[in-house]
Amino acid sequence: FYAERPNQKWVTDVTEFSLFGQKLYLSPILDLHNGYLVSYTISDRPVLSMVTTMLTKAFATIPDGTGLILHSDQGWQYQHKLYQRMLKAKGIRQSMSRKGNCLDNAVAENFFGLLKSELLYLQKFQSLQHFKQELIDYLDYYNNRRIKAKLKGLPPAIHRQQALSAA
Repeated sequence: FYAERPNQKWVTDVTEFSLFGQKLYLSPILDLHNGYLVSYTISDRPVLSMVTTMLTKAFATIPDGTGLILHSDQGWQYQHKLYQRMLKAKGIRQSMSRKGNCLDNAVAENFFGLLKSELLYLQKFQSLQHFKQELIDYLDYYNNRRIKAKLKGLPPAIHRQQALSAA
């Protein structure tokens, strides 16, 4: 998965956090150009609106008819007709992993692994609400302050800004 420019290829998935006998779900979209977190939603249940809201927020950042590709695994939410209609109406091509091939969605899985190793496993949380606030703070940090060597020492948001300005 490689993208020459921003908004060419995006990837999405859902991950689950289980704390204090409760669950929280994160549904992000990442730009394959530089790992920029385009949009996300956090929900206490894995419902379709979590994914459609994430899409609506992401769609607000791009014009219609870009030809962008949005990749996911074969989760039920990505096979849902409403999700597919939303992509089609925006002019986005849907791409899905092959059945049983988790490596097809390795970029999203890698992001989740990074998030869990840098946030979830390093801190003690007082409550699910405390974790949720720390998660929101981490996602902001990831986009705006966490530098990446492959982005020449820039965080994804600044790298994205420079790439969009140069285009």
